Amino acid sequence: MTVDVRAVTESDFPDWQRALRTGFLRPPVVTDAEVADRLPHVDLARTLGAFDGDRLVATFRSFRQEVSTVGGGSLTADAITQVTVSPTHRRRGLLSRMMTADLAAAKERGDAIATLIAAEYPIYGRYGFGPATWCSEWSVDVRRTGLDPRRSGRPEDGGRIDLTDADEIRKIGPETHRRLAGVRAGVTDRSPRDWEVGTGLGVQSDPWREPFYAVYRSESGEVEGFVGYTSDDKWDDAKQPMNTATVRDLIAVTPAAERALWHYLCSVDWITTVRSGYRAPDDTLPLLLPDPRAAKLLTYADMLWVRVLDVVRVLESRTYPVTDGLVLDLRDGDGFAGGRYRLDASPDGVSCVPTDESADLAFDIAELGVLAFGDESAVRLTRLGRVEELTAGAAARADLLFRTPLRPFSPDIF
Repeated sequence: MTVDVRAVTESDFPDWQRALRTGFLRPPVVTDAEVADRLPHVDLARTLGAFDGDRLVATFRSFRQEVSTVGGGSLTADAITQVTVSPTHRRRGLLSRMMTADLAAAKERGDAIATLIAAEYPIYGRYGFGPATWCSEWSVDVRRTGLDPRRSGRPEDGGRIDLTDADEIRKIGPETHRRLAGVRAGVTDRSPRDWEVGTGLGVQSDPWREPFYAVYRSESGEVEGFVGYTSDDKWDDAKQPMNTATVRDLIAVTPAAERALWHYLCSVDWITTVRSGYRAPDDTLPLLLPDPRAAKLLTYADMLWVRVLDVVRVLESRTYPVTDGLVLDLRDGDGFAGGRYRLDASPDGVSCVPTDESADLAFDIAELGVLAFGDESAVRLTRLGRVEELTAGAAARADLLFRTPLRPFSPDIF
């Protein structure tokens, strides 16, 4: 029987949810309350399913997203999520059919890029995606940090840390998050629904534990950061606390806020370990400690993958630190964004136009997202054979154009 790929209807949605849970190896039980809570926040026209007869065997969904670019700009993205194929129907081309349909629709809408978080690294390169941001996770042995716990909860810069609750985080969080997007590329926007679910409202996929929340305010009273964290309750045989604080969300838009919040977490009584949650790959956390070896790297992995759909908008959406011009020959097997383009950039502005001039660099479209967000070296990609240098020295010049002082970071999984 032919497997039909189409947008799901409201009546299909419970079965779509069950197929989704099956694909993610979660109990395939969906309650009426879950359906009622989630359906109003899903665009069914962008929610695809593969139907083998009357059985849903694959899921795919996308939604509108804004992603920050270098210099504080943003791009409209087709954010792809909840992609599964049931184990009975793998290797039948279902993902390719859903992906092709979604990317074509995104191109037609005028989305500049498509984004996703890849559960498995090897899958999405063949669709033109490349890992544009990376993340790290740290475990801090509090007893080894060298911090004075009597002072760590009291910032020395005149600011202060206050405990708060989820209601206040829903009020102050969105603006703080937007400020983060203004200083670091790769940050994806959060909808009101994201803030609700992230602070415990609505039906949760996993059992909810209410976090503790703390806010950092500067000397003037302005909110510059906040943290939400949970703690376990463990004691050793000598009746000594061995508790771990796990960060759920930490947003800091100034160095002072970042320092104060990490020092605060390392000063909480009974906490002997702090798990950082996903942080930027160049996060300053270890070096904020008198003994950086107290922080052990647990994870270093790819985060946000980007697929360029509009070359001109992507390259013109960001700032550049030096003046130079390059001709890029971009290969796109799917035909969405290939071609030859001349990029002329300077600190004062940028222009990108199609051209028939000889190319300086040639590479697949997957590498453009990696380079455009500033996280990768064109020289390194040339050494790997993923960029072809057609003009001597062009890769080094591209590095000067594209690289950024702060590596891009995407704090949210969607």
